[in-house]
Amino acid sequence: MQTAIEETAVISKTKELCHAILEQPNMPSIRQRVDAFMGDEETRARYDALMNKGQALEQKQQLSLPLSGEEITDFEQHREALLNNPVARGFLDAQEELHQVQESIQHYVSKTLELGRVPTDEEMSGGSCGHSCSCGH
Repeated sequence: MQTAIEETAVISKTKELCHAILEQPNMPSIRQRVDAFMGDEETRARYDALMNKGQALEQKQQLSLPLSGEEITDFEQHREALLNNPVARGFLDAQEELHQVQESIQHYVSKTLELGRVPTDEEMSGGSCGHSCSCGH
């Protein structure tokens, strides 16, 4: 049953990581921007409508169907309007910041599992990605 003990230690350290993430100075701002978006039904509806339009256009492309200029112009106009909305822009920026945190953590953990040890700063900042990587390192 040593696995259960190891899992407990990993879960404990994961919870510590979660607390450290939440204590980052930019986290309250990110949370506020997400909450502002979630509380703005009109902006959320516009966002959802834009996502639906984008998915419809993408589906047409995947089916090799032509996109009309009107469809593209309509999508671009709705996208531009959404990007000019400060609540939507704040939400999109907050999403990107959270995504970067998540990617950074995933990269660090993946590298640790790949190497079997904690990677050095050099290995994290652009050293070789490993045997199967084709990124050119």
